[in-house]
Amino acid sequence: MDVQSETKVVDVNDNPPKVTMSAFTSPIPENSPEIVVAVFSVSDPDSGDNGKTISSIQDDLPFLLKPSVKNFYTLVTKSALDREERAEYNIVIIVTDLGKPRLKTEHNITVKVSDVNDNAPAFTQTSYTLFVRENNSPALHIGSVSATDRDAGANAQVTYSLLPPHDPQLPLASLVSINADNGQLFALRALDYEALRVLEFGVRAADRGSPALSSQALVRVLVLDANDNSPFVLYPLQNGSAPCTELVPRAAEPGYLVSKVVAVDGDSGQNAWLSYQLLKATEPGLFSVWAHNGEVRTARLLSERDAAKHRLLVQVRDNGEPPLSASVTLHVLLVDGFSQPYLPLPEAAADAAQADPLTVYLVIALASVSSLFLFLVLAFVAVRLCRRSRASSLGGCSVPEGHFPGHLVDVSGTGTLSQSYQYEVCLMGGSGTSEFKFLKPIIPNLISQNSGREVEENPSLRNSFGI
Repeated sequence: MDVQSETKVVDVNDNPPKVTMSAFTSPIPENSPEIVVAVFSVSDPDSGDNGKTISSIQDDLPFLLKPSVKNFYTLVTKSALDREERAEYNIVIIVTDLGKPRLKTEHNITVKVSDVNDNAPAFTQTSYTLFVRENNSPALHIGSVSATDRDAGANAQVTYSLLPPHDPQLPLASLVSINADNGQLFALRALDYEALRVLEFGVRAADRGSPALSSQALVRVLVLDANDNSPFVLYPLQNGSAPCTELVPRAAEPGYLVSKVVAVDGDSGQNAWLSYQLLKATEPGLFSVWAHNGEVRTARLLSERDAAKHRLLVQVRDNGEPPLSASVTLHVLLVDGFSQPYLPLPEAAADAAQADPLTVYLVIALASVSSLFLFLVLAFVAVRLCRRSRASSLGGCSVPEGHFPGHLVDVSGTGTLSQSYQYEVCLMGGSGTSEFKFLKPIIPNLISQNSGREVEENPSLRNSFGI
């Protein structure tokens, strides 16, 4: 008799799970939500619970493991990733069976995040203040600006440029330039503090992304003063004209204000602080100059022994390094009182005569015209007198005595009646003028007064009147 037996093999959990990667994407672009990173399958040759598996990943990662069809899983992102926050993730896929003891398999993958140009360059400062001394050499490096970009690759490469100035009259392109690669700024030409003290402009930093992103910063360049201007004297003027002379009474007390030297300096700060000093004087010790205000005063009482004319040389000096100076000459005349007429210095009078020849020519011309006019008047009067005298001698008429007997006018007529008449010129009495009152012929009066005596005695009169 045959005996049959069955042997049942009990499975032992002796096979760990196995992970098979079907698809994997790396790097993945940032700012993209729910991207499929990987697809994998899990298998376990054991049976029963020993062949059942569970899969998981770390809890602190922005990824999610989703089961799909049997034994297949999909790894996706929970939300959009930021490469600037984290550029790489190490993910451990843990697969565990349900056997006893449990066996576990870990599969490591590395997911990189690719960059997207989502960050504009950022300047290290919102504004920059730079300093440059005036009269600088061309192409001088005056400072730099700097900007960084959190992106990567071309998206992080920054180029610099100058923005157009707010004032279109400002020639910014001829004053300053910027290195496009490193942001260094080179004054292109010498700057003048007296002409331009502050230069403001904008700088742009742009990346090389597509599209490019950019940002701006303000740059202020302060021009520092250099002592390049000498003091300029406003009073007394030193322009080559006749010098101004200050009058000082001999009775002036010590400290009497003679004059004041007024000067300015185009620089600023200590470069424009002025001091005054008396360098030379005709009589030392007679006058003094106050160092801070340029006032010229008498230092002592004046006496008759002091010379009348004095010449002072005053120096004006600034406080720069090195100091610059200018000099001015003052002329002082001591007088007994202000009623005494001003006596110009001999050299001043000579300079004035030489400096104004036009006045001399004008005086000569005026004298010539006046002389010529007077000569013509005298000639005219002489001719009139000669004519009157000749007419009187030819006519043989005597002028009757009466009202204004000397004012006679000789009129010669022409035509059919060729006769000579004499008129008495009567002026307006008491008027003081030479206006005519009337013209009265005096020939009839002559006839009536002489009762025909002159007519009988004078044949020329008889012929004239037809007698």
